[in-house]
Amino acid sequence: MVNPVANGEQDRTNASLMSNRETRPGAVEDLGEFIRAARGAVEADLLLRGGRVVNVFTHEIVETSVALHGGRIVGLGDLPAHEVIDLDGRYVCPGLIDAHVHIEISMLPPHRFADAVLPHGVTTVVCDPHEIANVLGIEGVRYMLEVSEGLDLSVFVMAPSCVPTSLMETSGAALGADDLVALGRHPRVLGLAEMMNFPGVLAGSGDVLDKLRAFTGRPVDGHVPGLAGPDLQAYTGAGISSDHESVTADEAREKLRLGMTVFLREASNARNLLDVLPTVDEHTARRCAFATDDRVPGELLRDGSIDSLVRTAIRGGLDPVTAITMATLNPAEHYGLRDRGAVAPGRRADVLVTSDLDALPVELVIAGGRVVARDGIRLRDSVAPTVTLPDTFNVLWPADLRLPAAGRRARVLGIVEDQLVTTAHVEEVRIEDGVAVADPDRDLLRLSVIERHRATGNVGMGFVRGFGLRRGAMASSVANDCHNIVVVAADDEDGMVAARAVVDLGGGIVVAEGGEVRAAIALPLAGLMADEAPELVADQLDAVTAAVRQLGCAVPAPFMAMSFLALPVIPHLKLTDRGLVDVDAFAFTDVFV
Repeated sequence: MVNPVANGEQDRTNASLMSNRETRPGAVEDLGEFIRAARGAVEADLLLRGGRVVNVFTHEIVETSVALHGGRIVGLGDLPAHEVIDLDGRYVCPGLIDAHVHIEISMLPPHRFADAVLPHGVTTVVCDPHEIANVLGIEGVRYMLEVSEGLDLSVFVMAPSCVPTSLMETSGAALGADDLVALGRHPRVLGLAEMMNFPGVLAGSGDVLDKLRAFTGRPVDGHVPGLAGPDLQAYTGAGISSDHESVTADEAREKLRLGMTVFLREASNARNLLDVLPTVDEHTARRCAFATDDRVPGELLRDGSIDSLVRTAIRGGLDPVTAITMATLNPAEHYGLRDRGAVAPGRRADVLVTSDLDALPVELVIAGGRVVARDGIRLRDSVAPTVTLPDTFNVLWPADLRLPAAGRRARVLGIVEDQLVTTAHVEEVRIEDGVAVADPDRDLLRLSVIERHRATGNVGMGFVRGFGLRRGAMASSVANDCHNIVVVAADDEDGMVAARAVVDLGGGIVVAEGGEVRAAIALPLAGLMADEAPELVADQLDAVTAAVRQLGCAVPAPFMAMSFLALPVIPHLKLTDRGLVDVDAFAFTDVFV
């Protein structure tokens, strides 16, 4: 086993600086060579001839050829080139940029993730690796940086600001301001990732303010669902410049008025794009971008990534060139990536070619001057990394998952389809022999969160409504953001079977019924990812989804919905390994009333 931290931080940082010159904003490998190619004095590597360029600076479609050389766009027009591709009038767009994504939630490590999104025209992502950071700390972030080195996909990182997300849950690690400053020296770390601890910002918490001060003058992403008025003004005034959590146009417009960049999000379990879209107009469009946030592999492969969001926005009435600008130039400028985001001389040669700006079929993808995908097919797989990760499970098992009844009425989480927020109800629960049990006829299921990092023995217990399970249970080690083991069960014994199977796999998702495992997917990389082809991981996720459908669950993305039940920074009621959390009060509350 190779520890990605153990080989000398300074040597690795120096090597990274050398190998990342082409990804550093504004860098040019050989300026003299670039000028000679731009003037036609030497042959360019590749000429895209006879196309129509989407000019995101002037909102025009310009009929011209595009010359690429040394990984850069060297000019527009018919320059001499070693190789020519005739486009026959097709459109040339800048490569798409995902403004905010958690790669780990795709269940794929960065090199596999690249193979999934490059055929969809996504050539740059800005990721927040706080999922693996909550499991492995700074070692996990460095792993993500190391295995994303040298990919056709440009992977930039925001230093995770909230590890753990709050003090109301148990994580595998913690990152302080000094850790983040060290990460911030890496050339692909752009700024500070989403500041989810907005109560800490508003309370002036010392450790939170230390993190904000450490990244003064650099991009700081936000996370403030529903925050408004003076509290929102205090939050933005603290230097936080973006947000991807708006669920209404009015909420987004208030953030735009305060100078924030709004990322319109369409994730597998948080579909907010069309609700927020009315806030985008001729005046606000340049302050908006797109973010997938969290997408499962099957959706990435079938529907796409940022290309899917662009198509959705266009179907919702947005002008195609405006939508493409929001997916390219806007996030590039927001993050200071001025070497990309447009088809123009000096920019990185990241482009996609399409025959229809409305439907946006991605027919050719070029990244760093190399053709990497045609007609949705990746032309070469990314190179697998040589680094590995340690085992991440250290569980002190409870005897069972039975919940002793301390009353007849209990607080119940309610899931909201395609949203991360939950509802909060009080319901009379079923009692058997002094134990509060699931009542599938009323869609009242048992919910448990088992701590898996530090052998604390913590088990949070409660009830959830909305999954529709008639029997059996499902369990997962993907449970945002601390990634303890989350269990939804119509039967407590099946819940324990599923949870133990998750650990036996080294992490993953399990469906159990009648005391037996019915379907499973192994995610041995930090309990979050599998180093397998994206298509295989998608098929395995489809199989466990089909298994839970047979148990009665009709939720569109059941495991994504389950994973967010343990995140205590999104309203209204959540469950962690330490107990039930009233997110509105940012405090623990009793299960029984």
